[in-house]
Amino acid sequence: MYSSSSLKIPTSPQEEDKGEGKVYGNVFAELESVDLPLGTTLRSVYDDQPNAHKRFMEKLDARIRNHDREIEKMCNFHHQGFVDAITELLKVRADAEKLMGQVSDTNRRLQDAGREVTAQTEEVIRCRIQQRNMATTVEKLQLCIPVLEMYSKLKEQLESKRYYSALKTMEQLENIYIPRVSQYRFCQIMAETLPKLREEIKEISMSDLKDFLESIRKHSDKIGETAMRQAQQHRTFNSEVQKQVTLSCAKPLYGLNGRTPLHHNGLSTEAADEEEMDEEVLTAQDLVDFSPVYRCLHIYTVLGDRETFENYYRKQRKKQARLVLQPQSNMHETVEGYRKYFNQIVGFFVVEDHILHATQGLVTRAFTDELWNMALSKIIAVLRTHSSYCSDPDLVLELKNLIVIFADTLQGYGFPVNRLFDLLFEVRDQYNETLLKKWALVFRDIFEQDNYSPIPVENEEEYKAVVSRFPFHDAEIEKQQFPKKLPMSQSVPQIYSQVKEFIYASLKFSESLHRSSTEIDDMLRKSTNLLLTRTLSSCLQNLIKKPHIGLTELVQIIINTTHLEYACKYLEDFITNITNVSPETVHTTRLYGLSTFKDARHAAEGEIYTKLNQKIDEFIQLADYEWGMAESDGRASGYLMDLINFLRSTFQVFTHLPGKVAQTACMSACKHLATSLMQMLLDTELKQISMGAIQQFNLDVIQCELFASSEPVPGFQGDTLQLAFIDLRQLLDLFMVWDWSTYLADYGQPTSKYLRVNPSTALALLEKMKDTSKKNNIFSQFRKNDRDKQKLIETVVKQLRSLVNGMSQHS
Repeated sequence: MYSSSSLKIPTSPQEEDKGEGKVYGNVFAELESVDLPLGTTLRSVYDDQPNAHKRFMEKLDARIRNHDREIEKMCNFHHQGFVDAITELLKVRADAEKLMGQVSDTNRRLQDAGREVTAQTEEVIRCRIQQRNMATTVEKLQLCIPVLEMYSKLKEQLESKRYYSALKTMEQLENIYIPRVSQYRFCQIMAETLPKLREEIKEISMSDLKDFLESIRKHSDKIGETAMRQAQQHRTFNSEVQKQVTLSCAKPLYGLNGRTPLHHNGLSTEAADEEEMDEEVLTAQDLVDFSPVYRCLHIYTVLGDRETFENYYRKQRKKQARLVLQPQSNMHETVEGYRKYFNQIVGFFVVEDHILHATQGLVTRAFTDELWNMALSKIIAVLRTHSSYCSDPDLVLELKNLIVIFADTLQGYGFPVNRLFDLLFEVRDQYNETLLKKWALVFRDIFEQDNYSPIPVENEEEYKAVVSRFPFHDAEIEKQQFPKKLPMSQSVPQIYSQVKEFIYASLKFSESLHRSSTEIDDMLRKSTNLLLTRTLSSCLQNLIKKPHIGLTELVQIIINTTHLEYACKYLEDFITNITNVSPETVHTTRLYGLSTFKDARHAAEGEIYTKLNQKIDEFIQLADYEWGMAESDGRASGYLMDLINFLRSTFQVFTHLPGKVAQTACMSACKHLATSLMQMLLDTELKQISMGAIQQFNLDVIQCELFASSEPVPGFQGDTLQLAFIDLRQLLDLFMVWDWSTYLADYGQPTSKYLRVNPSTALALLEKMKDTSKKNNIFSQFRKNDRDKQKLIETVVKQLRSLVNGMSQHS
């Protein structure tokens, strides 16, 4: 390239022409070259030179003319050769046309000959193409046929409901076969169909699961019944084996009904029958097809949705558990209601236990424990409620047996059942309550049917029959000749037998509770104590209070309770023989029968005292004194003689009573009689009493004193019984003798003759006699003849009043 400095013009004309020629020669050389860019060259021509364009054009025209001359010279030089060449070409033209004709003829003949070859070649090519297409088709079909075969296999599996295999086939199709031929449309359609088939399989398997859940809900009852029967048979067999071991090593225990079961070849016939039945018992797997659960679990596992399936299954089973645990409202009415309830629960948990061990993680031990704890709380609440409605002890006992079998069954499947056995103690209390109610009716019937008279025995057989039922031993009675009478009435051996029956019934509940002999002994003694201290005691108290029970019956009741009290030690021995627990054991509970019968006897004694007093009151009400009579009849009142005769005959019956009871009754009767007579004299409604009435009343009191001195009941010392009438005697003596001076002079002294006469009592009676004298003028003649005596009466009244006032002020 040439910059503007490279185009500098020489100063002289010659140098200038020479220089311009050289410069423009280089420029033209550059322009004629096609390899160099022209922009820089042209810019160098016009830069910084005036008229440079003009000079350049001039030089360019000169250059062109120079080239034209050279071309012309060259043409002139080669023209002759060109003419000669043309001439030679014209000569060759004829030969060329001839040659052209020959070539055309040869070509025609060649074309005619090759046309058949071409047709055959095209046929060969077409066949080769077909062959290649066929090979390609076979190759592609070989890739497609396994896909179609697998899809056909999938359809067959779906139709035959082999869904787990179908899912495996789908997995192979998606991962192995379809990717090989994914470019084909049918494979695309097939790939789009597979997710739908998966959802369809999920829905079908879920539907099968729902059918399974519904099926096991219906079959839970049968499954539970089967499992509980197996547990019962197993428990019965073990119990029989244990009995054989016990019988061979120790003395036999009492049976529940006093009898032992028949045995054959070392086992009871009942156990043998149960063992035979055991072979025919079906298992839960025989009753329920668990394949829908396994299938559904595998399907959801393959589909990667196992967690959803597990949650759904557990949720549904929880709902079913709540339904199973809901009892019928009338379940407590029959044992079948409880049995069905337990069967359903056992069936439910047997299924869950099978699922737990047959599947991996569908349900876990934590889940089953949670279900069981929830169920256990509900079961206990339900049993507490419904057992409280049971009034039949047989039904409560059946319930207890069901609870034991229920607990043993579930314990065999690994569920903790300690709370159920704790519940049995509450049920035991309920059972004892129902037993107590039942035996209360039994005792009541025995008391109502008793004739309350000593038991007559005509011969030795009858005597032994009574003694075999009740532990009675009396050397004096045994020496007597037949016929003879035993002191107690018929109710005593009946009560004793019923108490033993109660102990048997109570023992039935203690079976199979897995408790020691000491605990069973304690249970029996406590329940027997309740029977004696509450039920029997209440029945005795009610019996004693009944209005139709007379003195004779009360005396017999006291005798009966004495013998029953004596028999309590035999009841303790009876319990000891049942449980084989020594009574010397530290924690052994004692029977409270002694206090029970003592309380009943005391109540009967009190009732005797009350009825005696009531009878005395009835006789007193028959008294009909003529309080204004001038003088007495000279003999005792009829009502009082009847009363004394009644007391004599009554106290003769008391000969069989303990001495203190008869003495207390006699003393109580005399005191009540004396008190009633005193109240009759001092009755506020009685306004006037004559001296004749006092004399008549004195005759009656004398008869009472004679009765007391006749010792109606043996054992009184001296005149102890007569002291019951001492108050009356001193009062009547005071008025009969009219010994007021002595009374007033000795008042307050221990040696006073009238120590038992109260001033207020004497004043009240004196006032009644004073009023009588005024009204009937009985003392009118005395006032004329003996005014001093009248003044004495006035003085006595005043002094008695002062004594009464002094007593009131002192008090």
